[in-house]
Amino acid sequence: MAKIDKKKFRVNERIRAPRVRLVDADGKQLGIVSRDEALAMAREQGLDLVEVAPQADPPVCRIMDYGQFLYQQAKKLKEARKKQTTVEVKEIKVRPKTDVHDLETKIRHIKRFLGDRNKVKIRVFFRGREITKPELGREVLKKILEAVEDEAQVEMQPRMEGRQMIMILAPKKS
Repeated sequence: MAKIDKKKFRVNERIRAPRVRLVDADGKQLGIVSRDEALAMAREQGLDLVEVAPQADPPVCRIMDYGQFLYQQAKKLKEARKKQTTVEVKEIKVRPKTDVHDLETKIRHIKRFLGDRNKVKIRVFFRGREITKPELGREVLKKILEAVEDEAQVEMQPRMEGRQMIMILAPKKS
């Protein structure tokens, strides 16, 4: 199970406020009572007194089974973690003089990454005097974009960073 911060809630004797707004196990408000009276009611029912809203004036306390409450909170946290997705940024490196067949292979990789709902960062490296012709790099990126235009959208337009040109593609929303 997921970890819950047990220090987040004050329970039973740890509640410091002399008077509390009490809510019973069924969710019915019982009004403002003293802490000792609320503790006595909770013990009478065989349950715990849990401070659920310490910032309120007076603090709101609820009569409940604390162990079951922690279990439910952990379950909610685990369920929320299950539903969230992490997007990875995969990287493809090419050169301005990358051959056609090698480029086709890289395009297949890009399509696979986009199919897995990942972003793709494409880097065009310039060596030596290639840096004087950045239009060659733009041509390579244009070819790649034309090949994957039905599966991808440009998240970041091609731009130079030092001796490399970078473009980021994201999968199209389905």
